[in-house]
Amino acid sequence: MKDLEVATLGSGCFWCTEAFFLRVKGIESVVSGYSGGKIKNPTYRKYAPGLTGHAEVIQVKFDPTLISFAEVLEIFWNTHDPTTLNKQGADEGTQYRSVVFYHNEMQKKIAEEYKVQLDKSGTYKNPVVTEISPFTTLYPAEEYHQNYYALNPNQGYCQYVIRPKVEKFNKQYADRLKK
Repeated sequence: MKDLEVATLGSGCFWCTEAFFLRVKGIESVVSGYSGGKIKNPTYRKYAPGLTGHAEVIQVKFDPTLISFAEVLEIFWNTHDPTTLNKQGADEGTQYRSVVFYHNEMQKKIAEEYKVQLDKSGTYKNPVVTEISPFTTLYPAEEYHQNYYALNPNQGYCQYVIRPKVEKFNKQYADRLKK
């Protein structure tokens, strides 16, 4: 049995983020959910207005012999705008914040160093505002949110928002995709 590591990341809509990570070699599973809030067992209806403090996140289990945590972060930071506070595209509110919920001190260190390097690199015109916080709990989203893009490819949001992002992702990360 493989020794898998876990990463919990928020970068706006979890449907988009999940669609990217499900394609990557070394990613064993992806669960969409809610993390970082102040109530137990949030539901989409309770959470969606941004009243619970939770962020939409994905939790990935990955094989560190195939993909490192730093490489997971590279994909994370390259597939959303980490310089917009509580906003990704048309999605606004604290539930759409850019966040790394670290699972151990090594993840915290790698995330903090990566964030500093991104700022120094000039990749973005504005500073990176990604929150780096300790992981506490993942509340998996309702079943209909899991694997959303793959199961609902003809839905409007999937067609007009997710599909173009996935096509760009597939070109950018062609060498890292599962066969």
